Amino acid sequence: MRRRVHVALAGRAYNVVIGRDLVVETGALLGGLLKRPLAAVVMDETVRDLHGARLEAALASAGIEARTIVVAPGEGTKSFAGLEALLDDLLALELDRGDLILAFGGGVIGDLAGFAAAIYKRGVDFVQIPTTLLAQVDSSVGGKTAIDTPRGKNLVGAFHQPRLVLADLGLLDSLPDREMRCGFAEVLKYGLLGDENFFAWLEAHGEAVLARDEDALLHAVGRSVEMKAEIVAADEREGGVRALLNLGHTFAHALEAECGFGEALKHGEAVALGCAMAFRLSARLGLCSEADSARAAGLAAVSGLPSRLADLGRSFGADRLLAHMAQDKKVQAGRLTFILARGIGQAFVASDVEPDAVRAFLIAEGAAP
Repeated sequence: MRRRVHVALAGRAYNVVIGRDLVVETGALLGGLLKRPLAAVVMDETVRDLHGARLEAALASAGIEARTIVVAPGEGTKSFAGLEALLDDLLALELDRGDLILAFGGGVIGDLAGFAAAIYKRGVDFVQIPTTLLAQVDSSVGGKTAIDTPRGKNLVGAFHQPRLVLADLGLLDSLPDREMRCGFAEVLKYGLLGDENFFAWLEAHGEAVLARDEDALLHAVGRSVEMKAEIVAADEREGGVRALLNLGHTFAHALEAECGFGEALKHGEAVALGCAMAFRLSARLGLCSEADSARAAGLAAVSGLPSRLADLGRSFGADRLLAHMAQDKKVQAGRLTFILARGIGQAFVASDVEPDAVRAFLIAEGAAP
């Protein structure tokens, strides 16, 4: 069984295909996107060892030459140095502006290869083949590409829409359980921001999603992508409603920065905690009920995700977290922007939360004064 979700952008529309065993059909699914039978494939060492040969064989069977570039795994590759190295490798392959780049990996590869595609010879097409649940439901759709800097996450980048996204659920079979939980954090985010019925479904079926039940995965990924496609079509460049997709991310990015953007705190874990904190802040400000706040944190907790600062096993300073928040991309005219909620599925953009109120909230959450 497969689902196809259309991202309806004028002049840049594309499909997200969701199902099992899509990788072996990659050559056929690329259709008329190739101007010549050649593609640059960007993957990291882990994906190469697990799935690289299968993708290369699928392309070869369709008469497509795969020119593979392998990079080191991990968030550290999504940097100026990593971008420069990738661009140099692409130039060495002598790709022209009519060629295609395949981003075969998780969010790091999608962001890095997508940004490289956006600026290589002033822009070439690329296709996303996400290999993690987090990338399948979130980062592979919508055209956000970026690298990190020492000052913060995703601060240098471009909007560059893919021509096609192939979300092969079979790739998730080899995904570590921790990575599945990280992806699930982005799934529950969709329910929290805009679909209470979907959130209730996740409360009932989240265990099946994490266990990789195919029907549950198809619904979870399909509904998440469907919601993101609707939001992106309405607001491609985050001038309005698309900001809702950042639910939990103001807290999450600050926590990631403080933890060094490494294995200590993965992005999905930070998002789960950030969503729980956003709902608790909403309850503290009298915007939503304590019951909804408890549900938001409860689903994260029962899924094995952090829902409180104490779950991270380290201390944080309120002022340091606020300093990281001040570097957030959503800051406007020096004011912090949060995605808050009036209830499950009722998120909204708030630019009127005073820093003193945020500082007091962080201290109440367990951060040091």
